[in-house]
Amino acid sequence: MMTRTAPEPTPAKWEGPARDQVYAWLRDAIITGEIEGGRFLDEHWVSGMVGVSRTPVREAFHRLAAERFISLLPRKGAQVRMVTARELEEVYQTRRLIEGHAISTLCAARAGAPEQMAELLEPMERAGEARDWFEVSGLDRTFHRTMVSAAGNSVLAELYDSLRSRQQRVAVRALTARPERLATINAEHRALVAALDRHDEVDATRILHQHLRPVSEVISALPLD
Repeated sequence: MMTRTAPEPTPAKWEGPARDQVYAWLRDAIITGEIEGGRFLDEHWVSGMVGVSRTPVREAFHRLAAERFISLLPRKGAQVRMVTARELEEVYQTRRLIEGHAISTLCAARAGAPEQMAELLEPMERAGEARDWFEVSGLDRTFHRTMVSAAGNSVLAELYDSLRSRQQRVAVRALTARPERLATINAEHRALVAALDRHDEVDATRILHQHLRPVSEVISALPLD
C-alpha cells in the first residue's frame, strides 16, 4: 500500500513503444522529485497512470533499475532509489576524473571547446531564468557530455553516461536548494568554454574542480549512506 504525500505526477504523452513511454515518464518524474526517493512503485498503479499493460511496465522497471533510478527488491517490488551524500561526493569525484581527462585531451590537441558547448550557454541561461530546473539539468548534462564525447574515448563516454540518473537528479536537487548559485554556475560554464578555447589546461581544470564541488546545503539534505 503506497502512502501518497503529494499530488500524483501527470503522465506526458510520449511517442514510441509502450515500454519507452513508461520509462520516460517515470525517469522524468523521479528526476524532478515528483516521485520521491524511497517510494515503492506498484505495477498496477503505473500501468493505470500511463494507460498500458503491465508487461511494458516490467520492461521499463528493468531499464530504470539498470540505470539506478530504482531498486528491484524480492517480494517487495520496485523502490525509487535515494541519492545519498556519499554517492553524491563519489559521483562528483568520478565526473572530475572523466571531465578532467577530456580537458587534458582537448587542450593537448589544441582543439578548443566543442562548438555545441558554446551553443548551449544561452539556452541554459534562459531555462535558468524561467526556473525550469529539469530543463537546466538536461542542458547542463549535454554541455558536459559534449566535452567528454569530443575527447574521443568511447569507454569513458559510456562510463560517463552511466552517471546520468544521479547526475541529473543531483543537479535538480542542488538548484532547488540554492537557486541563487545559478549566476555562479553560468559564469563557470562560460569561463570553462573560454579556457578550452585558450587551450589552458590548468585554468580549465581549476574551473572544473570549482564547478564540481559538493554544496553543503545539498549534502546536508541527503541521507548519509
